[in-house]
Amino acid sequence: MKRSTFLKSTLAAAGAVGTACATSIAQAATAGSAEYVEIRKYLLKSAEKQAVLEAYLKEAAIPALNRLGVPQVGVFLPQKQEAQPVVYVVLRHTSLDAFAKSTELLADSAVQQTGATYLGAPATEAVYERVESWLTRGIGGMPAVSTPAKGSQLYQLRVYESHSEKAGKKKIEMFNIGELAIFKRCGLNAVFFGETVVGPLMPNLTYMLAFKDTAAKDAAWNTFRADPDWAKLKATPGFADKEIVSRITNILLVPAPFSQI
Repeated sequence: MKRSTFLKSTLAAAGAVGTACATSIAQAATAGSAEYVEIRKYLLKSAEKQAVLEAYLKEAAIPALNRLGVPQVGVFLPQKQEAQPVVYVVLRHTSLDAFAKSTELLADSAVQQTGATYLGAPATEAVYERVESWLTRGIGGMPAVSTPAKGSQLYQLRVYESHSEKAGKKKIEMFNIGELAIFKRCGLNAVFFGETVVGPLMPNLTYMLAFKDTAAKDAAWNTFRADPDWAKLKATPGFADKEIVSRITNILLVPAPFSQI
């Protein structure tokens, strides 16, 4: 058999196996095991309003959300604060029903009482300009949230946008059949991987990584970039970034002292 023919056959077989694996993994994720992660981005009116929001989250919202069945709520601040103050809130939902139940937050009398300063702020003293929100569904290779290691003090929130729905699914397939395993081996500790089902910048894949510090982050990414399996995977036809990823957003975050993630 000619070398060119052999290579074509090998790549075709690998593609077929990868597609079969991805299909199997996707089916498993849709069988009820996939969790949902909601990400909220609070665009604050001023730096002074951050304390008001944090007090509301810590003393009123998070305890009530836990009572409503949200097992973990993460609160994060940009490592380097942006021109407009921002707070990110990450909510873990075990199902869509759990997500729907969490929207009943204001029906909790304790929230109304404890969060009165935040909830009762007049228009002239509004805490935030706007809240942006998106909902993601766990992918087959990582259907549920993984609690980060104790001592994690730096988080990376990354958004991979694609030019079409098909391209977005291809990037998810890439993670499912190999990239997730490479991440784990290289110390890129995933908290969640989610396909955005409602929200901005769709289609996109959103994920979060946790690290001890900046040095650990840099070391893990350098190990990943030099990994031979990663070199092979990204060179596979159909998996090149230019084919399936149109833009990457990278946000470095630090957890609030009361964050549950």
